[in-house]
Amino acid sequence: MDFYQEKHGVVLVEIVNISRATLKEAEEFKQVLLKDIELGWRKIVVDLSDCEFIDSTFLGALVVSLKRITGLGGDLKLIGFQDAVNTMFQLTRMFRVFETFSSREEAIKSFI
Repeated sequence: MDFYQEKHGVVLVEIVNISRATLKEAEEFKQVLLKDIELGWRKIVVDLSDCEFIDSTFLGALVVSLKRITGLGGDLKLIGFQDAVNTMFQLTRMFRVFETFSSREEAIKSFI
């Protein structure tokens, strides 16, 4: 399974269980996140710990989801940046857009 979730009270953690998140996975993941939002989740953490690489389409899926959830009064936060993923966020300046954390526990607590 490429994506799976864990529920921690009112916080949903979506775990990206792939090493390379590219165009193929971006559309599927965007649909997963938008469905979560449609189901009423307003506090979502995306765990990218297993991702060694993400491309711009996957980053775009995260941005679309962030816009949708913040428009409804929620938030989407990120954790687990490996070096290449961190570089992508630095180059695109997305670290200014997304709130990021070093651990799942930290991200979950930030919602409480």
